[in-house]
Order: sequence, then structure tokens, then C-alpha cells
Amino acid sequence: MAKKNLADWLKSATTLEKQINEVILGQENPIRLILISIFARGHVLLEGDVGVGKTTMLRAVARGIGGGYERIEGTIDLMPNDLIYHTYLGDDGKPHVDKGPVLRSGEDLSIFFFNEINRARPQVHSLMLRIMAEKTLSAFNQEFHFPHLIVFADRNQVEKEETFEIPSAARDRFMMEIPIVIPNNDDLMTDLIFDTKFHNADELITKVKTDQLSFDQLNNVAAEIQENIDATKELEKYALNLWKATIKPQDFNIKISDIDISRLIVSGSSPRGISMMMKCARVNAWMNNRSSVLPEDIHQIFHETIAHRLVFNPVYDLRRTEISRELTTEIINKVSAH
Repeated sequence: MAKKNLADWLKSATTLEKQINEVILGQENPIRLILISIFARGHVLLEGDVGVGKTTMLRAVARGIGGGYERIEGTIDLMPNDLIYHTYLGDDGKPHVDKGPVLRSGEDLSIFFFNEINRARPQVHSLMLRIMAEKTLSAFNQEFHFPHLIVFADRNQVEKEETFEIPSAARDRFMMEIPIVIPNNDDLMTDLIFDTKFHNADELITKVKTDQLSFDQLNNVAAEIQENIDATKELEKYALNLWKATIKPQDFNIKISDIDISRLIVSGSSPRGISMMMKCARVNAWMNNRSSVLPEDIHQIFHETIAHRLVFNPVYDLRRTEISRELTTEIINKVSAH
């Protein structure tokens, strides 16, 4: 097969995005952000209530890009080894060992979905984070590699009992945290209730054509996007000021009602966070068929790449979701792009 250029890849990405939007109603922005993460090669936290279509969305994406799709449910009794293997009693009455979800697809593992990650213990988080960072795992006296892996994880944000919140340093390993909410549109909500095609997820995702994005070529495409999308000196200065505003928002006259802004931030965005912000901004520019990053490309992904990295004073942490949204909006409004 002839090598596709970036224009051909963009056409394939746009086609896949359109197909997924026909399967998942009212989630255009999350779908775009998930595709940006695919082409920026970064792991993602999903934020949203149960039953809003996160699993169906990921299955549709996995179908479109190809490769292995695996998932695991976070539970209080989940152990690190449960990711790697499971044992069972065979028909012969003897114990057998099978590969677990991380190893089942081998090097072809493309998307791994960790559902309700905060129900799992910190030891499980630790193993998952190591796999995410190193893309390797030693098991069964051999080394396994996962060069194409992207991890998606969601957190149960309703129940607090028997949950283990992901610490700040661990959250920083995720490129984005993407909110997924019920669409606030009566027509779409009515379709979800009464159009029976949306009641069968298995059949629904078959409308997405398989292997459109060739998962095993995405690393090279991602590098090519980063090399070919430019950023001007002016935009570099803008990105630097955005970073500074996450560390000392008071220096940029940023205000939030009922918040002492000088006490709010314990730690602003990490260098890794700003680097990932720019990676995503370049992909967004490419997906909008531009060769240079504009401020609006950063705006499109700013909250999702930065908010989950900020460490707040514990006094404000219970209102984290609300405050972080106000803060990132204020930063974009107050920091000059010129």
C-alpha cells in the first residue's frame, strides 16, 4: 500500500469523525478531543456520569483505528496481576493460566479502557502508570512491548466509598481529561429515548468502518504532524504566558468570585502539561487544515490539557470541577494573545 501523506490522513480522520458522530449523538466536542489525543499519542481521563456513552464511543474509535481493544473494570479487590494474567480450572481438572487484558492483544494493543480506575487500589494504578509511561511489561519470563498503546480511564465521581483518588502526579501522566455530559438538546435526548437503533450498542458501532486509520502507522503520522505544523514566536510567547498564569494567576489580574486567587494554586501546570498542550494544539490546527497554530487551537484544548494538572489548596478542592473551569476560562480571557 502506498504511503499516505498528511492530507490523506486528514481525509481519513474526518471521515471517521463523521461516522462516530452518527453513532454517538451530541458529543461532537469530546469525539474531536479523543481523535486529537489519538493523533497526539497521549493517554486520556474521561470525566462523566455512568451511561453517557463513554464505552460505546471508545469501541467506535477502536474499530475505526484498528488494533486490539481491551478493557477492565476497577474494583476494590482488583490486584495488579489481574491485568497480566488470570487462572482458571480447566476441563481436565488442572489449573491453567491465560493472558490478562493487557497482554491478550500483544504488540497490537491499541486502546486499553480502564473503567472506574479510582475503584482500584493504588498498587494497580502504579502498574498501569508504569505501562503507560514505558510501553513495556515483564511477565512470563519475557518482555512485552506495546508501541501503539493509548490508555483511556474514567473515574466514578458519584460514589466516594471504597474509592482511591488518583494523586496529582499520576493525573499529570494523562494528556487530557475530557468531560462527557448528556447532550442538552431536546431533539437529541428524544432520539436517545425513542430511536431504537441507539439501544443496541453492539449493532450501532458496526456503522463505523473498520481499520480506517491503520493503528500501527499512527506514531509516524503523529511525529509528522508535530514536525509540519509551525508556531510563530508570538504564539510561543502566548503559550509561555498561559503557563505562567497557571502558576501565578494573580500576576495576570485573574479573579474568581469567592476565591482568594493568591491562595488557590499550590502547583500550576507542569512542563509536561504545557508540552502536551502544544502537541494537541498542533493536531487541532492540522485537523482544521492549517499549517500553523493559532490561539484558538490552544483555546480548543486548553481546559482539557491543563485543568486536571493543577493542584489546588485543599480548602478549594471539593469544588475542583467548577473552579478549574472558571479558572481556565479566565486565563484565556485575561492573557493577551498579542
